[in-house]
Amino acid sequence: MSDKAVLSPAGGAVVPTERDSLGQLSIFRLDGRVALIAGGGGAIGSALAAALAGAGARVAVADVSDPGLESAVERIGAAGSEGLAIAADVTDPAAAERVVAATLGRFGRIDILVNNAGVALMAPVDEYRLEDFDRTVAINIRAVFVATQAAIKHMKTGGRVINIGSCNAERMPFLGGGVYAMSKSALVGLVKGLARDLGPRGITINNVQPGPIDTDMNPADGDFAEALRKLMALPRYGTVDEVAAMVAYLVGPEAGFVTGASLTIDGGFTA
Repeated sequence: MSDKAVLSPAGGAVVPTERDSLGQLSIFRLDGRVALIAGGGGAIGSALAAALAGAGARVAVADVSDPGLESAVERIGAAGSEGLAIAADVTDPAAAERVVAATLGRFGRIDILVNNAGVALMAPVDEYRLEDFDRTVAINIRAVFVATQAAIKHMKTGGRVINIGSCNAERMPFLGGGVYAMSKSALVGLVKGLARDLGPRGITINNVQPGPIDTDMNPADGDFAEALRKLMALPRYGTVDEVAAMVAYLVGPEAGFVTGASLTIDGGFTA
């Protein structure tokens, strides 16, 4: 599909004193840095964009969802930074290259890549369709590799790559989740291996593995919410801002010695 760019006006500098509803952080500053979020149009992607923007980064968001992208760019502007929205299918290698080129063309650099695009297609093994298997692998694994390969060519020392994985890489207590768990487990191995490739270049790469997070796809008052809470040490859903705060730490200078790691934020789901 063709790419479409939408710009938000640059806002004034923001020096927050605490994390607020825009996801602004007082500890981790990203001034002068540029972030690209693949899969930036959903609830978690929009929160990531707002948090990184609130910490001082300029942020490009890419997704297939135009309405979601527009909302993410509005949040970037409200956080006091400059945003770029790019409508593109991140599973397409050519589109990934165009997304990176558009980010470079607008901001002149890429320091941070967050691979947030994902799909969760569940079904018992004897009913699972091969087309759904292929789609899961394409979005949850291949697209991560493709976007990473495209972005790291332009990163310098201090670059950061973050994959949004899932705690289901470590625990899948339900029927029908085998393929999804496999796809997120694959990111664990990918991150460990790529940490070796990227370390000599001063670039870190890590997974963030959320558990039950309150979103439209998995609401805290949904049909499965009570069953999930019974599996957790903290019997509540997490928030998108909590996920964004962990990512903001990992992409900042304070996390320069963290690489090859898969960090859970799951309320004890895997404990």
